[in-house]
Amino acid sequence: MESLLDRFVPDPDARERFETTVNAPARVVMEVATRFDMQSPLLVRAIFRLREMLMRSTPHSPRVPRGIVDETTRLGWGLLAEEHGRWVACGARCQPWLADVKFVAIPPEDFAGYAEPGVVKIAWSLEAIEIAPNITRLAQETRAVSTDAAARAKFLRYWRWARVGIIAIRLLMLPAVRREAERRWAMEQGSVARR
Repeated sequence: MESLLDRFVPDPDARERFETTVNAPARVVMEVATRFDMQSPLLVRAIFRLREMLMRSTPHSPRVPRGIVDETTRLGWGLLAEEHGRWVACGARCQPWLADVKFVAIPPEDFAGYAEPGVVKIAWSLEAIEIAPNITRLAQETRAVSTDAAARAKFLRYWRWARVGIIAIRLLMLPAVRREAERRWAMEQGSVARR
């Protein structure tokens, strides 16, 4: 299946894709997904805290709840591509094996060819594909590729244990988005029926 991220990271070192079916139109699903505070579930916050403890990271100051796109762009990620109401892709370069990771945006037109040594390029996407009237497949995909062999070795050592938390976050986030989108769609339908 063709992916939105094929043009940015065609040959990843790591790839994770998760999907869920949502009983709501794509526009509602994408609105909820892009505005969803991914750290709102308690277990997700615990995973981030566990990483801080394991890596001995600088503790973060109290955070302001933000949607996933707003939060990641404030952390340094760049917007790679977007079709409002359908999909969004963001990407950055970083060294995720460091305790205090710094994300640096790469312009979309340079992302695929970017090759500065010693880093990993990571891209993630959210896609809302309407598969039937008011039924949407919500997909979240993350791809990472190292720019050289030394970075690849460091990244793959890190990824062996870190992917467990990353997968858990996605498995917690997608059902929460599904529930909220279905709740919001039911409310919209109820308000239309009352008119």
